[in-house]
Amino acid sequence: MNLKTYGMAMFNKVFIESNYLEHPRVFRILEKIKYQDKIPINDIGDVWGRVKKPYLQKRTNLNLFIGAKKGQLVKEAPPAYGAGTQKHFYFIHAYNCIYECEYCYLQGHFNTPDLVFFVNHHEIIEEMKEVALNNPGCWFHAGEFSDSLALSHITGELPEYFDFFKNNPDEKLEIRTKSVNIKELLKLKPLPNIFVSFSLSSEYSAKKFDLKTPPTKHRINAIEKLVQAGYRIGIHFDPIIYVNNFEKDYEDIITNLSQVLPDSSLAYISIGVVRFTGDVYHQTIRNYPDSEISHTLFSKSEDGKVRYNRPMRKWILNKIREKLLPYYQNDKIYECMED
Repeated sequence: MNLKTYGMAMFNKVFIESNYLEHPRVFRILEKIKYQDKIPINDIGDVWGRVKKPYLQKRTNLNLFIGAKKGQLVKEAPPAYGAGTQKHFYFIHAYNCIYECEYCYLQGHFNTPDLVFFVNHHEIIEEMKEVALNNPGCWFHAGEFSDSLALSHITGELPEYFDFFKNNPDEKLEIRTKSVNIKELLKLKPLPNIFVSFSLSSEYSAKKFDLKTPPTKHRINAIEKLVQAGYRIGIHFDPIIYVNNFEKDYEDIITNLSQVLPDSSLAYISIGVVRFTGDVYHQTIRNYPDSEISHTLFSKSEDGKVRYNRPMRKWILNKIREKLLPYYQNDKIYECMED
């Protein structure tokens, strides 16, 4: 099986909830992918993840599920999740990711790497309206359980969310991504309350740990195009993984970034070190026993996460902040998941 990110995506099987077999959005998705079998089902939850499927099977055997997101559609984010003092929420438009980052928490979060596309975006937006009514000026985030842009040319939901934020200028949207698939964004008019945020690693770390993702230099090229189009940009130097020469590696990437992203177009930068829950850490060791991550000395921190000890974390984060300050305002830089 070959999964092509920006052409025709190919799946082994596509499972579709029967209530959505005739839905226009489903027709659009099916037109843009290749698949071997199409199977109607009553409910995604009846099939997806019911039998544990090894995470690394995504390399050779990937299925797609299409249907409605049920239950709570918008959830409050954990503390220190985003910039500012307003409340932060994330909405769930998909499950799982085509990329294969060695540290990804999804490998220990679900029982399967199979993708899910939710198509009831109008219901998600209705719930967002309720959240915004009760939390004026809040943030919404896309990309918690799946990359927000990597398959956006297939799923096609971005215009609906842009309409919502155009009509709700006090609320803010963050679109989180490691993708360079920005063509759907370039079709839309940028809004002052929509921010496209890129997770960046040093060139070395991206090559070693961000498997199947676009190289960092390509992400910077995408940032440049969005800046030229008028978008405001967020940056996530997260997770930072300590390796030999990490200071020089990040100095290089920050210098390159500063040449295409002026401070006036930057909304915020988050910095954070690699971290795991216990389950995800053990899954990472199992999936990538030869990775540098697997041979790193971590400890269980005060919040139960597996990561570097506090003095080392602070040292790493301070080094990155020092390298950012010649180019970007200090009050735009915040530490992610550290408070």
